Amino acid sequence: MAEVVLVTGVSRYLGGRFARLLAAAPGIRRVIGVDVIPPPHDIGATEFVRADIRNPVIAKVITRAEVDTVVHMNVIATPVSAGGRVSMKEINVIGTMQLLAACQKAPSLRRLVVKSTAGVYGSSNRDPALFTEDMGAKVLPRTGWGKDSVEVEGYVRGFSRRRPDVDVSVLRFANFIGPGVRTALTDYFELPLVPTVLGFDPRLQFIHEDDGLEALRLATVGDMAGTVNVAGDGVITLYQALAMAGKVPVPVPSPLVGVVGRAIRSTGLADFTPDQVSFLSFGRGLDTTRMRSELGLEPRYTTREAFADYIEGRGLRSPVPPAVADQAEQTLLRLAHGAASLAGVR
Repeated sequence: MAEVVLVTGVSRYLGGRFARLLAAAPGIRRVIGVDVIPPPHDIGATEFVRADIRNPVIAKVITRAEVDTVVHMNVIATPVSAGGRVSMKEINVIGTMQLLAACQKAPSLRRLVVKSTAGVYGSSNRDPALFTEDMGAKVLPRTGWGKDSVEVEGYVRGFSRRRPDVDVSVLRFANFIGPGVRTALTDYFELPLVPTVLGFDPRLQFIHEDDGLEALRLATVGDMAGTVNVAGDGVITLYQALAMAGKVPVPVPSPLVGVVGRAIRSTGLADFTPDQVSFLSFGRGLDTTRMRSELGLEPRYTTREAFADYIEGRGLRSPVPPAVADQAEQTLLRLAHGAASLAGVR
């Protein structure tokens, strides 16, 4: 049973919410929240420690507090929030390596929970209808969070071999969605006009932020070990999601998708990577049998209900006014044309 828990990444939205939830849970004696900056939100009774997991000092924090459970939520999904791609990779990969080195030396440690992503499966036209936890990617992620998460999981497996006395849980989450969470995908859905890949209508699967946090809680206080997919029931297609959000899709031919993505990324409105473009072409589905049988999670929200709650919370139901749509379309086309000229695309 977890009593003294260290949570990384508490200065971001989900990490802060989880630390607050855990600090109020019965049986948890102490929660220590770690991040490089103070949390801008309420973390309840959590004790905040300003520390960088890339620094070996994290080992002293774990040892001195006699931490028995570590919940690693400090794998960052977007380079903008991390200060750029180089910094993002350092935090994700080097930070995880240092944290695991600290965990390996901690005699009090009994459980490690890692927040991972279904992005490790990639997205391609060769994918199965549903990925089980025992399947690998048909095409490995090439950039960004997915690539970092593949490396992180590899280091976690190595740690598990070196410390067989520690129960290790890796949760591969579908895309988080909800009224409070912000991700690259929520930024995408909030564009005035939403570029899509011409000829594709991918299946999307979401996990509501409340259900995702409950999955982390169950992994922290329970006895499950191993890798588990976490997602809401069912799927919706991209065009169904855009219709629900009252958004105007703009189909873009495949050769220009990268150009348009770079143009939008330059505006700071949304972060596009090649792997995200693949996801918006082919989608992804997860088998969640193990989530129920081993983790014991019954999500309160289906994928459709989770997306509907996100729409409600963000106020996205009203269709885009024609004047706004026209202006946004002209801006998008102008940016794409300029980027295409620079890239030599005709």
